[in-house]
Amino acid sequence: MEILTKLSRFFGQTFALWAALFAAVAFFAPTAFQWVLPHISLLLGVIMFGMGLTLAPGDFKILGRHPKAVLIGVVAQFVIMPITAYLLAVAFSLPAEIAVGVILVGACPGGTSSNVITYLARGNVALSVAVTSVSTLLAPILTPVVFYLLAHQWLEISAGAMFVSILKIVLLPIVLGVVAHTLLRKQTEAVADILPLVSVVAIVLIVAAVVGASKAKIVESGLMIFGVVILHNIIGYLLGFFTAKLFKLPYDAQKTLSIEVGMQNSGLAVALASAYFTPLAAVPGAVFSVWHNISGSLLASYWAAKTDKVENMKETHGA
Repeated sequence: MEILTKLSRFFGQTFALWAALFAAVAFFAPTAFQWVLPHISLLLGVIMFGMGLTLAPGDFKILGRHPKAVLIGVVAQFVIMPITAYLLAVAFSLPAEIAVGVILVGACPGGTSSNVITYLARGNVALSVAVTSVSTLLAPILTPVVFYLLAHQWLEISAGAMFVSILKIVLLPIVLGVVAHTLLRKQTEAVADILPLVSVVAIVLIVAAVVGASKAKIVESGLMIFGVVILHNIIGYLLGFFTAKLFKLPYDAQKTLSIEVGMQNSGLAVALASAYFTPLAAVPGAVFSVWHNISGSLLASYWAAKTDKVENMKETHGA
């Protein structure tokens, strides 16, 4: 178990590398991961079940202590990223399938990897977990509604069907995970350390499958998609940070909401795009999965170094 724990920690910390590596393999060997395509929803369900296993009532205590920060984070999540995605789609005159994929990424809740990035950035981890959890629990309602309002002009969209899908692949697995954690606490806590490994394997397979299935379109539009994804992510970080600053939240909360808003559950976007549209519509989510972990790690390193510098100056000044 100790070896698995170490492997899990290593793969969790180097997720972006593995996602990029397997995406490259899938690009040059498009058929290698075809077998994954029918199982994307199942893999995402496994990830969400793992998230449920880690949740405990204590994770939501911050709702009572700092409801303002959680509310700002959740509202910012479902306002900033979807509207930014819509404006980028219009500004760059994106083809319909790509536009839908970008907006779908924006309409999804925060990604679970944001909790790790917040920890590395010396942010407020309790706030991060609360915002991610609340936005995920609200996703079955808010994601289809927000997505329909912003994207229906490009393609025909069934918000009702999407609602049912998110219930099945997000909410139900999370609830089952929470129940399992409550009833089998010792057993679930014993395997908690290997959950990052399971999540990394699942997301890497999803990314590789989408890249392989969309190779031709990526060759045609890949640079445009990559540029829009980078802009979407960076604007999310900036607006999340300044929104928290505008509402006079503490600096650690400003960092946290920047990360929460900028990092999306792009795996959910990939699963929904694959189910309702074309593999091309899933590409923005796959690219986002790789990129936001790279950018998030860089941002966390900057903030951690800045925090260390401030603390060292305080110690020196105090001495």
